Formats: sequence, C-alpha cells, structure tokens
Amino acid sequence: MAVAIASQLGIHVGGEPLFDDVSFKLEQRERMTLAGRNGAGKSTLLRILAGELLPDSGKLTVAKAARVALHDQRPPRDRDLSLREYVLTSRSELLGLETELQRLEAEMSAGDHSEETMAAYSEAQQRLETAGGYRWRDEVLNVLRGLGFEPEPETLDRRLSTFSGGELTRASLARALAGDPDLLLLDEPTNHLDIPSLEWLEGHLQGLDAAVVLVAHDRWFLEAVGTAVLELEAGRARFFSGPWHAWRNEKAAREIALGKAIERQQAEIARMERFVERFRYKATKAKQAQARVKQIDKLKAGGPVAEARDSRSLQFQFTKAERTGRFPLKMEGARIEVPGRVLLDAATLRLERGEHVVLVGPNGAGKTTLIETLAGERPPTAGVVKVGHNVELGYLSQHADTASGTGTVLEAAQRGTGLTGQKVRDLLGHFMFSGKEVEKQLSDISGGEQRRLSLAILVASGANVLILDEPTNHLDLESREALEDALTAFEGAVILISHDRALLEAVGSRTVAIEDGELRSHHSGWASYQRAKDEAAAVEREAEKAAQAAAAPAAGGGNGRRKRSGPSKNALRKAADLEREIERAEVELKQVEDELADPAAWSSPGRTRRATERHEEAKRAVEQLYAEWEQAT
Repeated sequence: MAVAIASQLGIHVGGEPLFDDVSFKLEQRERMTLAGRNGAGKSTLLRILAGELLPDSGKLTVAKAARVALHDQRPPRDRDLSLREYVLTSRSELLGLETELQRLEAEMSAGDHSEETMAAYSEAQQRLETAGGYRWRDEVLNVLRGLGFEPEPETLDRRLSTFSGGELTRASLARALAGDPDLLLLDEPTNHLDIPSLEWLEGHLQGLDAAVVLVAHDRWFLEAVGTAVLELEAGRARFFSGPWHAWRNEKAAREIALGKAIERQQAEIARMERFVERFRYKATKAKQAQARVKQIDKLKAGGPVAEARDSRSLQFQFTKAERTGRFPLKMEGARIEVPGRVLLDAATLRLERGEHVVLVGPNGAGKTTLIETLAGERPPTAGVVKVGHNVELGYLSQHADTASGTGTVLEAAQRGTGLTGQKVRDLLGHFMFSGKEVEKQLSDISGGEQRRLSLAILVASGANVLILDEPTNHLDLESREALEDALTAFEGAVILISHDRALLEAVGSRTVAIEDGELRSHHSGWASYQRAKDEAAAVEREAEKAAQAAAAPAAGGGNGRRKRSGPSKNALRKAADLEREIERAEVELKQVEDELADPAAWSSPGRTRRATERHEEAKRAVEQLYAEWEQAT
C-alpha cells in the first residue's frame, strides 16, 4: 500500500528554484535515502513531506489517517517537560485512551452501569488493545534504552533543560521512533549516537512496517538501512530502487558512459569543424561544407550533454610527514578523571611512528577526555604524557575551535596558518571557499564550513602526528570520503575518534578500546575488532547456557557429593577465558593476514612497515595466549 505519492514537486527559496519535478511513490517498509550535496534541498523535502512547508508546484498525497513523524536537528521547544513526558507525547492518542478508560472506570465504580457507559468502555478498551495494550509504555522505554538513555526514574524524570545538546537530539529521535508512525522522516538521525546505538537503530528501522525517508552521511548506516535512493542534484531528482551501494555503482557507470558519449560527440564536432574550416571557401567543396555546418548544429542540439551539477568538491592531502622518533606519543601510568569520576587509572598507551590508531568506546567512557590529555589540552591527574623527538602535533577538536572567534574566514585562515596573499586563498580554494565566500564572518558560517576551515588550518600546519576528535562532524558524504582518502595516504601517526564506521575501518591499523575503565589494544582494524568482540560475546552466551543446562540436573539429583579429581573450578574458568581470548586473537590474526593479501597494503614504504608490524604483533599475541593456556591446563 502506498503511504505517500509525490508528483512533480517543486519549491523556490529566495526567488530561486531549489528543486523541481520531484516524483516518487513510497510503500510500507520502503526506506528511501536522500542523496545530494549540502544545500540540494534534502531537509526542505523532508519538511514538505511532514506538512510543515507547502510546495510551490506539484502534488503530495499521503495515505488517509497516516501518522507522520519528523526528526530533525531542531531541539525540543518545551524544555520544562521531563524526558518521560516529552517522549510519551508522541503517543497522545494512547494517553487520551488511558485517561478515558480511567474516567469510565471511575463512573462505573460510582454505580454507573448503563449500556452506554459499558459500550464506551468496551470500545476504548478494544482500541487500546489494538494499539498494543498497556505494553506500549514498555516499547517506548525500549526505544530510549536503544538510544543510550538509562530507563531509570532519575533519567526519565529529569527536565529537558538539564540535558546537553546531543542528549536533546537523541530525545527528539526517540520521540519520533516511539510515535509508531506510518511515515517516518529522519534528518541526520545518526548524529550524537555511539556505535552500539547506531547498530540498534539500524535493526529497529529494518523491522518497522512504516515507510521511511532519511538523510544521513554515515555510509555504513545508509547501506544497512536503505532500500531506495532519491538523488537530488542541481535542482533535479532521480529515483533509484535498490540499496545504497548499487545506486553508487549505477551513478558512477552513468557518469562514465555520459562522459564517453560527450567525448565522442566533441571529437566528431571537432572533425567536422576542421573540414568546414579547410573547405568553406573552395567552390568545389562549398556545398559539402554547408552540409557539415548543418550537421554540427544538429549534433550540438541533439547530442548528449553533461548533467547540471555542483562540481565543487573538497580536494586536499596532508603534507609529507617528517620522520619522528619510534614513539611520537607515550602515556604512562596516567590517571584521568572528571569531577566525581575516574575514567582511567594507571593507563598506558604508546603510539608508534606512522601508526593509525582508532579509539572506540561507548559515549561517556572518556574518549574525548583522553584525547584532550594526549593533545596536551589538559594534564593527567597522575602519570605522564611524553611527546617524542621531532613531533609536530596537529589537534582537531570535535567543536572545531580553530575556526571560531571573530573576523572573516580569510582572517581566521591567516591567523591559523601564517599564510598571506594568494597562498592563503589557494589553500581555502581546496576547501571549497572561493570568491566572496572567504569574506564571510565566522559568526555566519555553517557547521560544515567551520569544519572545512579547521581542516584547512590543520593541513597547513605541517603536523606529522594528527589527533582527531570526530573530524567528520557536519561534513557531507563527498567531503567525508575526501578526508578518508587524505588520512589513508598520510604516513604520519594518527589517533582518531569517530562514529563513522567506514572511516574507522579505512583509516585504522590498530583499535584501542575503552572498556570497563581500561585501555585495551587490539592489533586489527575496527571491523575485525568488532567482529571478534561479537563472536566472543556469542561464545560467552553459549557457555552460560551450557552451564545453566548442566547445573539444572545437579540441582535436583541426590544428597551425596562426589569429590572431583582434576583441575579446580578456578583453573577451568581461567582456561575457558583463555580459550575465548585465543579464538578472538586468531580471528584478528586471520583478518590481518587477509588484509595483507591485498596489494594496497604494500603500496608505500609506510604501509609496508605498518603491515609487517601489525602481522608480527598479532602473531605474538596468539603465541603468548597459547603459552598462558598451557600453563593453566
């Protein structure tokens, strides 16, 4: 059943057309992703679908009585509500039903057993049961839990005014999801979600019966969730039925085919123009020349033409990193804490020359505090952070502080880099600031522009050790891929925090996780680390089930106890733990060896060195665990 049908939608902004002739049909369980550069009109289209904006042309039809929910980046208006009250307002019809049932129950308790009252009560009860009964509140709590909120009274009853901006964004998303909509509209739903919450959201959306339209820049999320793509480019729209990666392949093939067709057309026009130029004035060839002129005009009018599009893109690379000592950064015996809480104690981390480390952990584990400590922005409470020989640190905070302050984009770039004249303008041009855009006031630039300016200053710094906290914040998909390419090619050392899983996997050669208040190093990329973690969790769940099954007969059998020979329970438990660690280490080693089979791993001296070191470290980890297991058994 069609939930929404758009026919030739168009809208103007500031007197100029933003997009025109946008058409599509959305069925139940279809999840359409919107693709296009920042400013293409994706968020505007969501607001049209939500009924907040009227199109200037075309027609939008939404199924009768369909519930529509929109989540965007605007914070909740009423900050005096508690989190519980705010999210429950998404099911106002069920709250109304519960109130009606309470009223009718009070009347019946008072002696009103009329046929009219009983019929009203039966109807309200039936409507509530059809909507899921009284369990609907549990479903709302499950949504809050999935998005990282603890469903405890101290959290649920807190006023919205006491939550951070990121928490308010997650609350807005929870409200949209909890509303059980028929048409769900999501604008950047992955913002402020940690990786476990991202994975929960993917699974939740895949299980919905609703039609979903979403805007996101997380490539793994788009691939996991999307079933169709609506591409917005230079005011035009193209609908593609299929997953996100298939659309990317189709788009690339389309552009290649169009480019070849245009090249053939231009070559033919050039050949004909040479003929006309040579023979235009020869009496014997004049008639032929005139015929060719007409052919040229016909080719130009009817041949393939390049599609209108914004061809600007982020293009940059980091300067060649100067050689550092073996360990550019060392943190030893560090105690890192925030008021009222110790995040890490006696923590040690060594960053090797040319190594690319990704730092992961749940929200609140202390990733940003740790990275600020490593960058020298805050001292550890105990222990030391040592910067190695010939190190030039480049730090990019998640708030893009280097692009803040007063003045223009040009002035900020001059302050941050020391460049002047054409050199600073050339630098800004690589980051999509050209013409009058360099004169924009910092107070007027968008989040994406602020991030691009910070990256420009970082690139010009000549740093050979990069410390990056959420560098993809506010960047569109093309800019994220440009950053990924630049970081992958960078031969200096990198420490990276990001919720963009595609970036983590592309850049990282080692994964450091903050788990249970400890730093744990895994000599593999992020995907291998996550896979090993999931497999270990699955093994542990199976072991628990087996232990419970074995304990059940013992609990009901006889009074006598037999003294068991062999290893103690503690030894067996330790051996089992080591076996799980060995299994995980072997998975990591296999993943490293599979990665080394790709010639790209050996494409430069820096990559060759990193590949060899990762392989040796992974082998040593397996050997050490086997030695410990032999001792335990």
